[in-house]
Amino acid sequence: MNSNPDGRAVRVLPTLDPSVSHVFAKPSKKIHDEQDASTFLTTKAYTDIMTFLLQLNRSMFPEKQADGTPQAWPMNTEAVQFSAPVRQLQHLLSKLEDLVQEVPPHDGPRRFGNTSFRRWHDVLEERAEKLLEECLPAELLQRPSSDESGPPAESELKAYFLGSWGSGQRLDYGTGHELSFLAFLGAIWKLKGFPQSDPGVEERAIVLGVIEPYLELVRLLIKTYNLEPAGSHGVWGLDDHSFLPYIFGSAQFSPAIDATDLTPEEGSLPDTPDPSEVVRAATVERERKTNLYFSAIGFIYDMKKGPFWEHSPMLYDISGVRAGWGKINKGMIKMYNGEVLSKFPVVQHFPFGSLFSWDRDPYTAAPSTTVHATSGPQGRPVVPDAGLPSSTSARPNVDSGMKAPRASSGAGTRAPPMGPTAAPWAAARRDVSTTSSSIPSTATGPALPDTSRPPSGPMAPTRAPWAAAQPPAPPGGDGLTKAPWAK
Repeated sequence: MNSNPDGRAVRVLPTLDPSVSHVFAKPSKKIHDEQDASTFLTTKAYTDIMTFLLQLNRSMFPEKQADGTPQAWPMNTEAVQFSAPVRQLQHLLSKLEDLVQEVPPHDGPRRFGNTSFRRWHDVLEERAEKLLEECLPAELLQRPSSDESGPPAESELKAYFLGSWGSGQRLDYGTGHELSFLAFLGAIWKLKGFPQSDPGVEERAIVLGVIEPYLELVRLLIKTYNLEPAGSHGVWGLDDHSFLPYIFGSAQFSPAIDATDLTPEEGSLPDTPDPSEVVRAATVERERKTNLYFSAIGFIYDMKKGPFWEHSPMLYDISGVRAGWGKINKGMIKMYNGEVLSKFPVVQHFPFGSLFSWDRDPYTAAPSTTVHATSGPQGRPVVPDAGLPSSTSARPNVDSGMKAPRASSGAGTRAPPMGPTAAPWAAARRDVSTTSSSIPSTATGPALPDTSRPPSGPMAPTRAPWAAAQPPAPPGGDGLTKAPWAK
């Protein structure tokens, strides 16, 4: 835990003290059913993952400089210097990219994943140990367990590394694999594999120097081997494959902060594109070169055709948020908790060792026996937090989301089986039958904890009716792709 100049504590992912004995353990499966997925939200692993994610997220907010001007952190900026460990990880990613050339896809059209990906994955597993030894320090990999019969630290790192690249068996990739890569980096952090710099400096380098090229490599794998989405909600999910770029990319466009500021929950950096610009192909093509959010949107444009509102209704819904990128970032953090860390189909394959432990975090509340972290619309009971506001107990009515207002309430208008049709924190579109031209009045949603600090207990996704009812049209009026029934 670090302290800001004003004395306020800032949570950081703890590192292991080399002078203190530690027993490493080969990570193993612990989540076998939905109740286990709920128990996960009370573990030390959950707390550590959220702590590390919020560390990285805060580092991507623009920084207030002494002269009052903001220092933004676009991709490929020269203002971020990469440490030796970051460069070693970049070298590791480049070696994996070389494997794509070594294992080309089979020829011929295929509806599902290209089976050459199985070979790519097999080669990765065969060479994983050697690759890690070439690209990570020996003292980190071979740090011994205090239990003589226990494995070294490499056993835990290797498990998260191999879990980061999709499934060779199912020929798919999704947010659970992305989560494994986040854990891989977090495990290196806990082993003191990154320099302990000023707050935000190394975290920023990790996002721009490691996570961004990782996402690019994953997109190459998806395109090359035609990988299917893993644990996806289909069209009703945020994204077929990734979530992290939407968190870090929205932070890049949020208001500037200094070391004493809480993480902003609304507003935008001046001269950033409006969220509604995601429907403009020209804007997306320009911004994807410097912003992680737009780089993810750009990949959707690469892979999908047709109106944006049709193939990406949740992202279209979010594009109507009028309180700025800070509001979107806050919502993305909550949504990551609800749609990734709380979902059994996503977290079921995440393994637990000593670095990310299944042991219960003593500062969290015990899970309810009725909790179900499913991919469906079922809600979760409120779990009391110590000093933090509670989330709502149930998910929103899925029929109030992106359904065309002209549709009848009879058969054929059922909600999709894979969860809500809109971001839990973005408002539903306005009904075309509404005669008033003003934005409908909204109720105040539940207060949210400061996203610069991890929660003391599990957080549940909640619909807050504070988002704009309709994304504002970009200047000029051309290029806006919107649902034909949204007036």
